[in-house]
Amino acid sequence: MSDVLHKIKTRRSIRTYKPDMVPQEILDQIIEAGTYAASGMGRQNTIIIQVTNKELRDKIVEMNCEIGGWEKGFDPFYGAPAMLIVLAKKDWANRVYDGSLVMGNMMLAAHELGIGSCWIHRAKQEFETEWGKELLKSLGIEEEYEGIGHCALGYLEGEYPEIAARKENRVFYIK
Repeated sequence: MSDVLHKIKTRRSIRTYKPDMVPQEILDQIIEAGTYAASGMGRQNTIIIQVTNKELRDKIVEMNCEIGGWEKGFDPFYGAPAMLIVLAKKDWANRVYDGSLVMGNMMLAAHELGIGSCWIHRAKQEFETEWGKELLKSLGIEEEYEGIGHCALGYLEGEYPEIAARKENRVFYIK
């Protein structure tokens, strides 16, 4: 089995992280993998925002927790010290698909590099708020973007999750 297929089969969502920050060189490799994701008509209508600033990370955690309906103090990012937020042009019909491919590439790259990852939802709702729109403006992003997902990143705390058995009857053949 090729190394790529092995990585695809063994990657799991990580929900317990050490507080140690992921080095920028590794984050850059993960981001680069995201930029090479397939995109509808090759348009590359997605963007990635890296967040390693603890104050901003904690604000996003607080917003995400509120949107998700959890009690104050819960961390829906499971303590991950870094996040990569994927957004796509709001008027692009393939935005969710293209952004999902970016997320998948980044999570596989993270696994290859020994970094745990987990897709965290609610980016759409976060960037529909005035706060989210202002954050984009502060970065010089003027076009309308829709949040696709957050890629939580960090070093695994504890044991790597077991590979769950694959469900049956998920593939059908027409020959």
